Amino acid sequence: MERKATVRRTTKETDISVILNLDGSGKSSIETGIGFFDHMLEGFTRHGFFDLDMKIKGDLQVDGHHSVEDAGIVLGTAIREALGDKAGIKRYGSSVLPMDDALAMCAVDLCGRPYFAFDCEFTVEKVGDLDTELVREFFYAVSYSVGMNLHVKMFSGINNHHMIEAIFKAFAKALDEAILKDARIKDVLSTKGSL
Repeated sequence: MERKATVRRTTKETDISVILNLDGSGKSSIETGIGFFDHMLEGFTRHGFFDLDMKIKGDLQVDGHHSVEDAGIVLGTAIREALGDKAGIKRYGSSVLPMDDALAMCAVDLCGRPYFAFDCEFTVEKVGDLDTELVREFFYAVSYSVGMNLHVKMFSGINNHHMIEAIFKAFAKALDEAILKDARIKDVLSTKGSL
């Protein structure tokens, strides 16, 4: 069975709908109103082999903060719901991913407990129409909505576009690894009996 979720969240600041299939083929339909953010989510989808439909109507006349942060909340909620009880999954995933001058690391633990560490400094305020400080806000929101440990570290990088793209792709590869089923795991990979 495919692991899917549909999530809708509406506030005074944003109206977001997400349809996620963790067992997809990398298809996406992304409309956030922020072109570079669309590009990053398309890369996440393609490199994680997820199918993602995301539509956002946000208060971009203010700035991109609410749209990006709330996108993380909704995507994280969809990941959590699609995973269900997490029976049989590997739970852990990591990726060290190069993109030209950038080398990013991402590690995840789908343990049910949120923790977020982000070690990356950007040298420009914007890439395209995305405020670079919102990259951290997005992944923070994802980690807390899923209930995952999420560590992101940039080992090297000069070009901020490459750095951000490497982070999104490394996250995709790490998450893809963590959600894989392992026939040796009969219930959940925990001595507690639940995740």
